[in-house]
Amino acid sequence: MSRKPNFVVMFLDDSGWADFRPFWETKYPTPNVERLAEGGCCYHQFYMPQAICSASRASLLTGCYPGRHKVYGALPPRARGLDPSFLTIAQVLKLAGYTTGAFGKWHIGDHEETRPPAKGFDESSGLMYSNDMWKYHPQSRHFDKFELQFWKNGEIEIEDVTPEQQRNLTTWYAEHSVDFIERNSDNPFFLYVPHNMPHVPLFCSDKFEGKSGEGLYADVMMEIDWSVGQIMDALERKDVADDTVFVFTSDNGPWVSYGNHAGYTPYREAKGTGFDGGTRSACVIKYPNGIPAGQRSDRAFCSVDLLPTFAKLAGAELPDYKIDGVDVYDIITCQPHATNPHEYYPVSTGRNFDGVVSGDGKWKLHLPHSYRTLVRVGNDGEPGEYETANIELSLFDMENDPYETTNVIGQHPEIAQKLQAWAESHRDRWWVEKN
Repeated sequence: MSRKPNFVVMFLDDSGWADFRPFWETKYPTPNVERLAEGGCCYHQFYMPQAICSASRASLLTGCYPGRHKVYGALPPRARGLDPSFLTIAQVLKLAGYTTGAFGKWHIGDHEETRPPAKGFDESSGLMYSNDMWKYHPQSRHFDKFELQFWKNGEIEIEDVTPEQQRNLTTWYAEHSVDFIERNSDNPFFLYVPHNMPHVPLFCSDKFEGKSGEGLYADVMMEIDWSVGQIMDALERKDVADDTVFVFTSDNGPWVSYGNHAGYTPYREAKGTGFDGGTRSACVIKYPNGIPAGQRSDRAFCSVDLLPTFAKLAGAELPDYKIDGVDVYDIITCQPHATNPHEYYPVSTGRNFDGVVSGDGKWKLHLPHSYRTLVRVGNDGEPGEYETANIELSLFDMENDPYETTNVIGQHPEIAQKLQAWAESHRDRWWVEKN
């Protein structure tokens, strides 16, 4: 019997779609992400259902949309978060004999029943929420009453993380991940690496400070790239690289308010909106036993599809309740005639339902809604300013206009009608605004 595949998911925080060279010509080198891509596939139309920290993470781990799991936006410190009845990828895979580890930012619940040990992870370390939710935040003083704690295996290891300790986060997560691989490579494992970076405030270790010559953000990205290489090397050293599905992506687009401390996306708007600058994340997946090397794919799929796809590969049973993701292994492995089983993917921002993307990724419909748009860029760790804008009922041709510049609803009324019916049915069935 062939070995069950291992799974590694590296989930960055606020990385831009164009922050790595497989997708864009960056001013700094990212050789390890390029190496990952050369051995697998770059997916250019990979979506998050909501472009905000906690909602995005809860959707990835549960295979459910925010309207179902009810985690919206970014949870504040000490929030209970995800309903414990929702199983995570780790819990699903543990039932199939997997060892599980999570090293990085959690941010889907900070009560005993919603922290990593209660949600299927045998080992864990990291921050319970975003690294800016602390007393040094440049604007939000209400974080003063909370310590930024570093947890390890269900216990507080550092009571109040300092700026100097934040410099070590990326290195610590890489080291813990490598150690986990080296101790667990004889049996199937799931490794989840949700880096705190490049979410502001930016920090990197001494070994990368100033290394890029292009500023702090570039230094941070080079250290993240290094962490990719550390994990790839450990997999190769333990002779399990061919048996491992390695997913590299980000929870949402860049936090452009922070200017030179933010990444770049060529798409419209950014984090915290329903436009593709927020919800479209660069994605690389390497799996030598299934994905042809050196591929590029423009086929659309979504983070909620990873749980059922992993479960199918692992021979694991799905939860006994409805989840929203489906098995998209044929799309991931670039099968020539593969089609997406989804009619559409819903897009939301916080508790507001914004619209839908067709399952094939060719069309996107925005219902009328307001959104934030940047009017002044910040720099060097200080945020800029947003204002509120509005969009009318709009249809975009994502094949010919992926930047959502031209509303073509007048030219394609039948397509708009179909997507609008899907959007309104989805909203009416189980999306309860203001809940």
